[in-house]
Amino acid sequence: MNEKPKSRGDLLFSLMEKFTPIIAIIGALIISSAIILLIGEDPIQVYKMMFGLAIGNRDGWGNVLFRATPLIFTGLAVAFAFQCGLFNIGAEGQVYVGSFLAAFIGFSFTNFPAIILIPLTIIASAMGGALWATLPGILKAKKGIHEVIITIMMNWIAASFTFYLVLIYKAPPTEAMKAANMPQMIPQTSEIALSARLPRIATLLTKLNISFPSHNPLNVSFFIALIAAFAIYYLLWKTTLGYEIRAVGFNRTAAEYAGINVSKNIILAMMISGALAGLVGTNEVMGYKFRWRQEIFINLGFNGIAVALLGKNHPLGVVLAAILFGTLSYGGALVNIYTAGKIPRELIMVIQAVIVILVVVSDEIIKRILLRRKSIQ
Repeated sequence: MNEKPKSRGDLLFSLMEKFTPIIAIIGALIISSAIILLIGEDPIQVYKMMFGLAIGNRDGWGNVLFRATPLIFTGLAVAFAFQCGLFNIGAEGQVYVGSFLAAFIGFSFTNFPAIILIPLTIIASAMGGALWATLPGILKAKKGIHEVIITIMMNWIAASFTFYLVLIYKAPPTEAMKAANMPQMIPQTSEIALSARLPRIATLLTKLNISFPSHNPLNVSFFIALIAAFAIYYLLWKTTLGYEIRAVGFNRTAAEYAGINVSKNIILAMMISGALAGLVGTNEVMGYKFRWRQEIFINLGFNGIAVALLGKNHPLGVVLAAILFGTLSYGGALVNIYTAGKIPRELIMVIQAVIVILVVVSDEIIKRILLRRKSIQ
């Protein structure tokens, strides 16, 4: 029997569902404009300054893409788990563990050449996140324990455990500190070896005679993030494993009746999700600070949830959403400086939160309208 063709109304609402992120962004900017007006500033000038400073020059773009890179990894981590019907709240903890393991390899094997140490450190970063996500995956698959509860608890364990490890492997005080008899105030590991560091984009572009600010932190990790996004797209939509993972996420019972090993796919999905989160270490440890410091990872995992929601759990959407959040983050910081603190950086958090709320609300409203129309027909 032929399926009944969709009406114009159904097609319109289906189209609107695809564009809810754009609607949410516009709505968030409008709502934030009201807040800016209450502060006594001109919203148009504030937005012009924010986006102009962030993406109006090469240095701005470099900082935006640098800030977007860890969000691509954590956004992909959350989105991948979503595709299997899992809500991975533990990306934060997986970031801590994966990035610490990357730092550990980087400062432990200092005699290894770059051709060996860089891939080894990248693999360690992914493996740390994957291992930390394995237990929630097993408990979900074998015991039915909800992954949200387990991953939230494991975030706290990861934060405390890595902090403890830093106290063991902390960097020695500098000569100046020794002379002043000062302790190391910020718990951090020793620097990773030069052969474990990812090159900055500025260094690569200089070799091609392309001018780019040498101080800009954008590094090769951004390209690793793009490769990861493409790999996840290919895995999910072009492979049998990806089909099984999406089938489990769509209907777990139906997938089991179809002969798909649900438990295996849940565990694999959580491990791959954790590996993606762990890869944040390539940007923050291998390409930026060259050491592990806890504060540089705070909230990256939770912001990944917002990025995944805005990106509709699609790799391309995640990349675009991460770049938007990177633009807001860097542009907001500059606006705060240029307005002498009149426009607080917390306004950016408000914009991001409103965007996510509007995406979720818009999706829910459209779904209910479509269901109502179908029930009437």
